[in-house]
Amino acid sequence: MEKNYYVCTGCGMLCDDIEVDVENNKINKVYTACRIGVAHMKDGKESAAFLVDNKPVDETTAISEAATILKNAKNPLIFGLGTSSNEAQKLAIELAKKTSATLDDASSFSLGEVIEALLNNKTKVCTLDDVRNKADVSIFWGTDPSDSHPRQLSKYAYFPRGTEKQRGWEEERTAICIDVRKSHTAKICGNYFFQIPPGGDAEFIDALIAALAGKLPKTSYNFPPKRILELANILKGAKFGVVFAGRGLVYSLDNLEPLIRLMNALNEKANFHLVPMIRQYNTRGFNENLFKETGYVNSVKFEDGTVKHGPEYSVVESLKEKTVDAALIIGSDPFSILPRSIAKNLLEVPVIVLDPCETLTSRNAKVYISTAIDGVESGGSAIRMDGVKVDFKPAVETKRPSDETVLKKIMEAL
Repeated sequence: MEKNYYVCTGCGMLCDDIEVDVENNKINKVYTACRIGVAHMKDGKESAAFLVDNKPVDETTAISEAATILKNAKNPLIFGLGTSSNEAQKLAIELAKKTSATLDDASSFSLGEVIEALLNNKTKVCTLDDVRNKADVSIFWGTDPSDSHPRQLSKYAYFPRGTEKQRGWEEERTAICIDVRKSHTAKICGNYFFQIPPGGDAEFIDALIAALAGKLPKTSYNFPPKRILELANILKGAKFGVVFAGRGLVYSLDNLEPLIRLMNALNEKANFHLVPMIRQYNTRGFNENLFKETGYVNSVKFEDGTVKHGPEYSVVESLKEKTVDAALIIGSDPFSILPRSIAKNLLEVPVIVLDPCETLTSRNAKVYISTAIDGVESGGSAIRMDGVKVDFKPAVETKRPSDETVLKKIMEAL
């Protein structure tokens, strides 16, 4: 009997083997998903909310008010979209063009640089399915998937039996963790945990590159050279290796040059690939959709038919320098994720929020529209953390409109 599977949009892995029990249009049981996925799949709400100045209005009034704000703005900011479908993201790009907006997402202060490097073919890539079937060495660098992506090790990287790795973690797979703290993932990796000080990643990379070349590795923080040499020997023997790059690694580096050098050095000795550990389910989708349109993955400004790009067009700099006069926030909460000294500047401009959840940002918004949860209440497509396109369908019905629907109506109102 064929089973009815759903896609979990709880993180960038987009697990496509989720089963649910639905009763009275509500998900009451979720199977196969991790703890994050279970909570995410059960978070749907049947009723919709449309607020202007925190007062209930009808949908038409909310859309009209949002369109008026964008129409009157000279330099609006559109930010978020990591939890929106490809279809909604493409509409947001068109809206940014139409309103001469600054457009950005959280990848500008996260893993966007890694995704841009992959899209520009600066190093080798692979899919998560390749990892499950072929990988014998996985490095988790500056990331703790046991907490952030709980099925990463069990579904792909360490525990499963793949087509070419039938004996799994007991005999054919090695998991390595490089981090500043002994995380849950580090404990699973056991003796293959390498604890380095905060900000020490670049030095460790240089030492590892030296070890790969057969030289004595040295660090200013006196990491045992013997351990680095042992790690280098393991990596040299990899038939199919993967580096899972997390925010901890990216935040530690001034730029990606050391990481790209390491990937090149690894591929001179073995066969290694790079996969970014993306948290929001369609951050990579936003980066790829914007890249196809502009050649950039984030931080752009549309103006007079041209595209400008640079750090000054990131959400952080735009709010810090107060260069925007309105904001459309989609599926994000700047008041929670940005420093207060920067986020508070949103209080000085009219803000529109599209989000399934009530947030600190939505409470301070001029217009708030509670939208459907993609993959739970609305369908579409997304790009998985490894670049694979995934289509998803809703599990339940809702009166809440999708991001795509709302953006279409705003475009029509303009």
